[in-house]
Amino acid sequence: MTMETLLFLAHTEPDGSLAKLALEALAAAQSLAQSLNNAPLVVGLMGPEVQAAADSIASCGATRFIGVRHEALRDAHYATDAAAAQTLCAAAQATLVIAAHTSRFARSMPGVALRLNGRVDTHVSGIPVNDGKAATNRWYYRQRIEGTLQRNQRPWIMLMDAGAAAPFQGTAKTVAVEMLPLTLGPETQRTRVTGFQSPPADQQTIRPEAALLFVTGAGWTKKQADGQPHVKEAEKLILDFLHGTRASLGSSKSLVDLSGEGQAILPFLTHLNQIGQTGSTPRHQKGLSTCCHGEEPHTVGWRFINERRAISLDPNCGWARGKADVLYVADAFAVMAKLNALLMQK
Repeated sequence: MTMETLLFLAHTEPDGSLAKLALEALAAAQSLAQSLNNAPLVVGLMGPEVQAAADSIASCGATRFIGVRHEALRDAHYATDAAAAQTLCAAAQATLVIAAHTSRFARSMPGVALRLNGRVDTHVSGIPVNDGKAATNRWYYRQRIEGTLQRNQRPWIMLMDAGAAAPFQGTAKTVAVEMLPLTLGPETQRTRVTGFQSPPADQQTIRPEAALLFVTGAGWTKKQADGQPHVKEAEKLILDFLHGTRASLGSSKSLVDLSGEGQAILPFLTHLNQIGQTGSTPRHQKGLSTCCHGEEPHTVGWRFINERRAISLDPNCGWARGKADVLYVADAFAVMAKLNALLMQK
């Protein structure tokens, strides 16, 4: 069996550090190297500065640290990212490349694989070793089916999804980084990043790093006990809770799709907030579901939430029975009003 050479590949953040997602990929690379009879692990970093990032992971057990340092790597840009990643992969002579599935690498690494006559797999959820050979796990059909793949083609690039491993934790110390030259022609810098546009903080409802995911269901816009819908009240309760907790907001498909059915909607919800079915599968420490009816696609979307709680007036709904760790049989309007009052006191 041919000895594998592993390359952990990462780009630095604007402050020169490594993101949590990159540290998760590093932990996965460490584990894979150990499982492959302590295969050599090389760390490859790219960015305007890489020394601080290398020092922060100096104790990861890598046999070599290499880096590409260039001001053009400060911003995400396909041409420059691909050129830097190709340089690092070639210098490491890597057969297996493990990196985080960030937007930068998801855009650039398929091109790198083509240039190196290799293969790339995205959204990798695990890297097991079967019969002494590396493999990848990947979820299909909205996380209902998990597949395992093995490839003979090398180099094999693996982009790790968030939550696939616990982040690397180690002692920082100064480490020698071998800097590689990067020559960028004018054709690689024809595009310029002129700035960023983002919504104000109080309008941002999608927070992947939040500890709590708050999920709204279609019940928020339905008729309540008095026979009337209270959409404006629901909007205020939900936004006040998000403001007080800095939670991330998710929605079931039925609520997101109400706008197409001519019904009252919550104006701050879009398809970007949708989880389950054709939406995302978030990973948060805790989740609180309100006014949801427990459709199977929605509960599949919660597969990776560590602690799931629900508020529902129906103790027999599919979500309440078996899908939630804790169920509050109560009116979500009343519960959220009380919660918001307690948050205001703090």
